[in-house]
Amino acid sequence: MRAACLQLRVELCQPKENLCRALELAREALRREAEILIYPELFLTGFCYEAGAHDLPPFPLLDPFRALAREHECLIIGSFCSGRQNLGFCLDAEGLELRPKIHPFDKEKEHFDGGDFISPVATKWGMAGLEICYDLRFPEVARALALQGADFLVTVGQFPAARRAQWRALCLARAIENQMPHLACNWADGGASLIVSARGEVQAEAGSGEAVIVDEVDLAERDAVRREIPCFADRRPEIY
Repeated sequence: MRAACLQLRVELCQPKENLCRALELAREALRREAEILIYPELFLTGFCYEAGAHDLPPFPLLDPFRALAREHECLIIGSFCSGRQNLGFCLDAEGLELRPKIHPFDKEKEHFDGGDFISPVATKWGMAGLEICYDLRFPEVARALALQGADFLVTVGQFPAARRAQWRALCLARAIENQMPHLACNWADGGASLIVSARGEVQAEAGSGEAVIVDEVDLAERDAVRREIPCFADRRPEIY
């Protein structure tokens, strides 16, 4: 399967402008035969706390992406504001699945509550393990997703450029320690969106600014890596 990270420039409190460019990047990714399209954290609004920035059920802000998913039979992943939740979403022609950000960062806590469950999302491309930005710093989140059967890890973020080296190191670490592909989409200001193999090899990487990176995600390689180095079989959780 082919996956794309759509490294969008996110303008604060400008959902119409962000949507227009998000759809442009989607069209580019689809031209390059991507089946999974991943956007950064809060890609339609940024960390905008104005009343109009929050989407409520049935989440009409996602309607253009519902149409895109139906037309192209693709999977679309990102996050948006809804009440006091930063909600990650997986959207395809079959419907919408939501997963909350577990760890709000710093002043985000004034506006968002942390989620209270972690679970992967079943899709026709496999089990997607979704985490949001600051969650990347907590290896327990990715490990919980892996132990529940996630086939690949997805991180949507707004890491700043000043922490690009940390973002990159953490993205590689989550792939290596869980022995699964990692699709990590940052916003354009931070850059360095990554597609990482289950071996921890960088298959595609963006620089700064808006970009689309696309590459194959090989789940068979993941299985081979786990046979070669049986970390999961060798775990000793009873003494951790």
